[in-house]
Amino acid sequence: MNRRLLAMLACMTAVTAVMLVGAACLYQPTMHVSISGVPSGLPAGIALWIGLTLVGSSLPVRTASGNTIDVAFAPLVATMTLGGPAVAGWVSLIGTTQIRELKGEVPWYGIVANRCVIVAPSIIGAAALQLIPSRDVPLLDFLGTTGAAFICFTLNVALTAVFVSLRNGDPIAKQLRGSGGAYLSMIALAPVAWLMAQMYLTAGWWAVLLFAVPLYTTRLAYRRFVEVREMFTETVKSLAEAVDKRDRYTSGHSQVVQEIAMDIGRVMKVSDDDLEALEWGGLLHDIGKIGVPDSVLLKQDRLTRDERQQMNAHPVLGAQIIAPVKRLEPELPIIRHHHEWFNGSGYPDRLVGDEIPKLARILHVADAFEAMTAARPYRMTPLTPEQALAELRKFGGIQFDPEVVDAFVRTKWARGLADPGSDEVRAVPLIGEAAGSMASLAAGATPSGAAG
Repeated sequence: MNRRLLAMLACMTAVTAVMLVGAACLYQPTMHVSISGVPSGLPAGIALWIGLTLVGSSLPVRTASGNTIDVAFAPLVATMTLGGPAVAGWVSLIGTTQIRELKGEVPWYGIVANRCVIVAPSIIGAAALQLIPSRDVPLLDFLGTTGAAFICFTLNVALTAVFVSLRNGDPIAKQLRGSGGAYLSMIALAPVAWLMAQMYLTAGWWAVLLFAVPLYTTRLAYRRFVEVREMFTETVKSLAEAVDKRDRYTSGHSQVVQEIAMDIGRVMKVSDDDLEALEWGGLLHDIGKIGVPDSVLLKQDRLTRDERQQMNAHPVLGAQIIAPVKRLEPELPIIRHHHEWFNGSGYPDRLVGDEIPKLARILHVADAFEAMTAARPYRMTPLTPEQALAELRKFGGIQFDPEVVDAFVRTKWARGLADPGSDEVRAVPLIGEAAGSMASLAAGATPSGAAG
């Protein structure tokens, strides 16, 4: 663990401990009033909400980006509404414990960080809710609960981003960009949390259990979305690999190109949608070669003029093949234009400079680097990463976008930390920290890299 991370962890632990003690001292009188309608009393009420939060935390869904989504945010926000800062703090401290933590799959500093980034925001959100006047008016109480949930979630996301950034060395902004979709989960679960609290006060503890069905349905919806996306991605991978394996020298080519292109995209700070386009566009960029005859595709001698024209038609053919799939519409410019040259002498449309789609320029560099550093029939001895990088720089402004080449230099591929000639892509960590969760969100998504 690096020193800055250790210092941040020590500071947040101290602050969270002080907040827990302070909340118990300052807000204890209101806790009994908040849940006085519960016949079983305060201890049983706290135990109930801890149990509900534990159940919600035990059913996380891992998304394709490495984020985790669960429904524990609903009972946690309900606790903020019912019990105030002190109860919210203790419920979030105990109730967000995950099975993988109990199994020892998360290092100790990850467990401490997880507690800090959940407990402190919960206390602050609950304290903010106490400032709302006339909470006996349902509309004001509802708006106050939603606002408190928003504060809690925003602080949780920010603190998580800081911890992950200190661990991985990535910019905080990069971590925050991956959390945008999580706010949709919060918006959907905050009203449910308010209803759970109202039912708890008016009907009793048993009425809260009725919300298990909609919460579990929400969890199933998350899971189904992830499964559909995973199935789509695996189908695309299989299709790309089928094309690559027509030539034994290009087996695995598309997957490596995809990884390189996405790393360049991250360095250039492209949007999440653009990263997804690079992910699938990278896999499908050579799909048009399915229409190139084996006599041309596998020919080891120099291609004739007619054969070269057949080979150069594969970007257009690839775009035509993918065009009917509406979900892949953002990938079409990548597939069609990944062989355009920066000076306009490429194909198929001879675009120049910025006329070439940015993502196609990124993929062009990735495609060229992989081709140079892997064996081919026309060059059985591949170039070293250093030699390939020199070629990219030499032709910057001619064949390649210089800005993209500069971004590529900052990836692990340019530094020789990855093996682009391998059939299997192996991620190489830039920092030698142990894998494990540094910070998990009680409500929704954990920024990429946080979950172990």
